[in-house]
Amino acid sequence: MTGWVLIVDDEEMIRENLKAYLEDEGLRVITFESVTPALAWLGAGEPCPVCIMDMRLPDMDGNSAIRILHQRYPDMEFLIHTGSSSYSLPDDLRAMGLDDDRVYQKPLSDMAPLATAVRTLSNRENC
Repeated sequence: MTGWVLIVDDEEMIRENLKAYLEDEGLRVITFESVTPALAWLGAGEPCPVCIMDMRLPDMDGNSAIRILHQRYPDMEFLIHTGSSSYSLPDDLRAMGLDDDRVYQKPLSDMAPLATAVRTLSNRENC
C-alpha cells in the first residue's frame, strides 16, 4: 500500500487505539479530531487512499465530510466508524459506492475486520 490511512474522529482514545492497531498491521496512519485540519493536511498532496470517518464531529457531520472529500478526492475510499446505533447511509453516499459493509459500530470488539477492509480498499487505489 502506498499512501496513508486517514482517521477523522473527535474521540482521542478511539483515534489512538485505531491508529496503534493499524500501525501494528503495517499501515501508515494519520489522525485528526475534526475535518478542517484533515482537509488542510490532504491539501499538501499526501496520497491517502482510505479514510475512516466518524459521524459526529465538532466542525461538521461525517456525511458532509465524506461528500466534500469525495468531490475533492474521487479515488478516496471511505469506512464509517460511528457510535450511533441508528445510523443509516444516505442514498447519495450509497451512490458513491458505500454500503452497510463499510459501516462499523463503536466500540469495536475486534479491529481485524476493519483492518482487512482498509487493506482491501487500499489495494484498489488509483492515487
